[in-house]
Parts: sequence; C-alpha cells; structure tokens
Amino acid sequence: MGMFGGLNAEAYDRSYTDRALLARIFKYFSTYRKRMILVSIATVAMAIFGALNPLLVSDGVESLVNAQTDLYLLGLIAVVLLIGVLNWVANWARRRLTATITGDAVLALRRDAFDASVKHDLSFYDEFQAGKIVSRITSDTQEFAQMVTLVTDLISQVLTVMILLPILFTIEWRLTLLALAMTPVAYFTASGFRSLARRATRQGFRAMGEVNAAVQEAVTGIQIAKNFRQEDALYQHFVGINKLSYQVNLRRGFVLANVFPTLNALTGVATAILVYFGGLSAAGGDISIGAWYLFVASVDRFWFPIINIAAFWSQFQAGLSAAERVFALIDAEPVVHQVDNRPAPALRGEIKFDRVNFRYTEQEDVLNDFSLHICAGENVALVGHTGAGKSSVAKLIARFYEFQSGAITLDGHDIRSFDLNSYRKQLGIVSQTPFLFAGTVADNIRYARPELSDDEIETIARRIGNGEWLDTLPNGLQSDVGARGSRLSMGQRQLVALTRVLAQRPAVFILDEATASIDPFTESQIKDALDLILADSTSILIAHRLSTVRSADRIIVMRAGGIIEEGNHDALIAQRGHYAELYNAYFRHQSLEFVDTNPRLKFALEAKATSG
Repeated sequence: MGMFGGLNAEAYDRSYTDRALLARIFKYFSTYRKRMILVSIATVAMAIFGALNPLLVSDGVESLVNAQTDLYLLGLIAVVLLIGVLNWVANWARRRLTATITGDAVLALRRDAFDASVKHDLSFYDEFQAGKIVSRITSDTQEFAQMVTLVTDLISQVLTVMILLPILFTIEWRLTLLALAMTPVAYFTASGFRSLARRATRQGFRAMGEVNAAVQEAVTGIQIAKNFRQEDALYQHFVGINKLSYQVNLRRGFVLANVFPTLNALTGVATAILVYFGGLSAAGGDISIGAWYLFVASVDRFWFPIINIAAFWSQFQAGLSAAERVFALIDAEPVVHQVDNRPAPALRGEIKFDRVNFRYTEQEDVLNDFSLHICAGENVALVGHTGAGKSSVAKLIARFYEFQSGAITLDGHDIRSFDLNSYRKQLGIVSQTPFLFAGTVADNIRYARPELSDDEIETIARRIGNGEWLDTLPNGLQSDVGARGSRLSMGQRQLVALTRVLAQRPAVFILDEATASIDPFTESQIKDALDLILADSTSILIAHRLSTVRSADRIIVMRAGGIIEEGNHDALIAQRGHYAELYNAYFRHQSLEFVDTNPRLKFALEAKATSG
C-alpha cells in the first residue's frame, strides 16, 4: 500500500453528518417536485396492489372451502390478473420517472463538480492528481445515482408496511404484535453493518480514484514510457494498484453482501415462529384457514419491506460516501482570493509589483520583497537560472497563484479586485509547451474568440510570415492537431498558440519560450508572430532565445527571487555582471548554433572575415 501512497483521504476531504448530506442531496431533487409526486402516487398504487393480492387469494381459498360458484372464482381470477397488470403499469411509471429524476439530478451534480474543478486554482492541480479528481466527477456521481434508486425503493417499502399493518391487525392482532416485536432485532442487526459499510465504501471509492489516476498518468505519459522502454514497469504499477482496488472492493462487497443473508435468516426464524403459533390458532378454531393463509402470505410481504428498511442505511452508506467525496471537491477552499468582483476595464498594461512576497509552500520561498514597474506597451524580458522566479512573476500576474504579501496592480488597480473571467480575457499567455485541444488548427485558434469565422482566422494566420507556416501543414487550418497537439512539431504548436493570442488582441502578453530546438524557418515565423503581438501589448517574455532577449526594451535579470540587474543587452554586457555570465554560458553558444544552421548567414560572416 505504501508503494502507491495508500488510500488516505485528500487534504481537501471533509466529513459531513448524515443530516447535512441528506439536506444537500434533497436540494438536487427539490426542482422535480411534480415528478416526485407522480412517483409517490405510483408507489402508493403498487403498495395497495401488493396488499390486495393476498386478500383476493385468501378470499379465493375461503370460496373453495365454502363451495362458491365457478363464475365467482373466474371473476376473482380476472380481478387478480387486472391487479397484476395495473401493478406492472405503476411499476413501469415509477421506474421511468425515477430514472428521469435520477438522471437530471446526477447531471446537475456532475455539472457542479466539473464547474468547481475548472475554477480551482493551479495550486490545487499541483497538489492533487487529475485522475482522482476525474474519478469523483464520473464514478462517484454514478454511485450517487444508485442511492437515489434506493430512496425511491425505501418509500415504496414504507408505504407497503403502512398498508399491511392494519390488515395484519385485522386478521390476528396477537400474531401481528409478535411480528412487530421481532422487527427491532432486524433493525439493530442491520445497523451493526452501518459503520462498517461507510468505511468500506469510502475506501472503495479511494481505491477507484487510485486506479483512475494510474490510467490517466499512463495514457498521458505513454510516449516517455516507450522512449525509456518502461511499458512493463508501467503495467506492473497498474497491476499493483488494480489488485489493491480489487482487495478493497472485495472487502466492501463482503460487508454489503452479508446484510441480506443475515436479515433473511432472522426473518426466516421469525416467520417459522409465526407460522407455528398461527397454525395452532387455526387448528384451535380461533381463526379460519383462509385468514391463516392471508396472515402467512401478508406477513411474508411484510418481512420483505422490513428487511429492506433495516438494510437501507448499510446500503445507503455507499451513496452517502460518494456524495461526501463529490461535495468535498465542490467545497474545496480556493487559495486565490479576490477582494472584489468588478469587471476589468479596457487595460493599457501598466504593471507594478510592490514588495511582493510569494512562496508555493512554507519551505519554498520564491519571491522576496520583489518590486518591479513595467510601463504600458513595454516589452520586458526576464532572464535568470532555473528557480530564479521568472515563471512565478507571470503566474502571479495571471492570478494562478496567491501571493502572501505586498501588492500587484495593473493600471493602478489591485488585480485582486477584478472579476477573474473579464480580467483574464485581456491576458494572452503562451506556455513553454503550448497545450492544444483535440481538433483542427482553426478550432484551437478560435478558442480565444469563438465568434471568429474560418475566413477571419485565415486572415489573422496569414499575417504571420505571409502564411507560409500554414503551407507546411497537411490541410492548412483544417489540419488535425491530434491529442495535446501531438501531430504538430513544437514550433508549429507555438505558432498555433501565438496565432491564438494574436486573434485575442490582449492588453498584456506573457510568453514562456520553448527551450526545444526549432528549425530556422519556424524560428523566423515565430519572430514575425511575436513582432505582431508585441506591437500592441505590454509583454513579459521569459526568454530562452537570444533574438528575444536582444529585441526587448528592457532585460530583467533575476536570481533567488529578486532583481539583480536590468537594462538593455549592450548595457548589461558592458557591466560584465550576471547577465554577461549568462550570455557567455548560454545565449552566446545559442547564437553560434543559429549561425551554423543558417547557411546564408554563415557564408556572409565567412566572406566578411576573408575580406577583412
């Protein structure tokens, strides 16, 4: 179990009382009152038809004893048949309505869970595995649906008992009291399974979450596994988790499976006692043979709902555990807190960091008393070694994470005062490994502005290098990008992501450049795209290319969460400080590589050296 991290609760999990859970679950059904009333009517009809059947059969037995006419018996059979048909219709209506209500409730619960998930901060996904979150939205909500069916069945059982009790008292009140005296034994026996069922089902859901997480990780990481020939290790890891899930769910099944056999054994003993004493009463002439049969048939129908009612809470724990896990996901506290929710105005892009302190965890300080002023329309490049805090600056501007102290303003407004949706619409962000959704290139560009037509998208795309990059795609804008953009090269993915930002026309542009090698043609196309975006926005570039660094209005050199140098390329080189070291260690080597991969430039430099 330790190998797989165990089946411990997530940090955001919480315990709810049964009353709190039921009150919250009821809210998902309160909008379907009319349909629920119809379900209740159908349930009452079924209970009445179920109770009438033994009455009619009992009457038939009495008629045989009293030698009634065949016509009477045929009429009785016809009535029994009619009741059977009506019972089937009522049951069909109840099941159909229940399925509709359940489907709608699960749809609403799943929608709320997904909505909460996409609104959680990035720090939430840093800490918790995506596969386990998916499990709560899919598997756990489905278990919730099973619970709803149980509730409707419970209502039916309670109504059946309420109808049968007066009948039993009418037939033989002493035997009925004896039957009632035995019901608490069944109830307390079933209650003993309750806490066991809650724990077992909770562990079962966690085990399923582990399985889903393993599958999700395996599918997304399959390329890396194949690169390092680790398919067998991946398989063995899954087998281990799957076996753990099997063992946990086997225990869960064992607990739940023992409820009904135990209760059936108890009710079997109770029925035998009642049959014995009832038989003595019939033999002694206290009650008629037909009445005795009616009591035996009715008490059997009485025990079935009693068993279901007694076992309900043990079975119900699965649904409550599922609901508890889904509600915990919905109720998880956000880390990023907005102090206001006003729509962001049209932004110019003046950004100020004022003595900002930020850390991802208590042990991981990232920015220390950090201050920075970026003018509207300015193009700033952030450089520094890994861990210097460059990406954190960009993530804080985007409100992906919460800073602990200080202030960040945009055009003089506290960025914590904006409605995040309207605010982020004015931010254009391209990560180091751009994510593309399954679909076409056009679909991914349109993601920024869904209202754009294909012609408008093509016009925007062809602004970049006269659209030469589109000609390298098999079907131009209609080329399928594959899962996560796998059918495109890294350079092509960046071009799609940059075109998406170009279509968005953001006030602030944030780019974390890719570190992968890109061919000279794609490099030039990317530069064209960047020039178009930079001309109309304030830009923060986490630079990995010399061309980006040299073209920046200002270079910010970071180390250990602070700014140690700033200025343009020539001024910083002249200082012979940290930037000069970075340039000689990385950027200068990169520039020589660029020359080697550009024959024309290499020829020109060699010619110049020869002529000199």
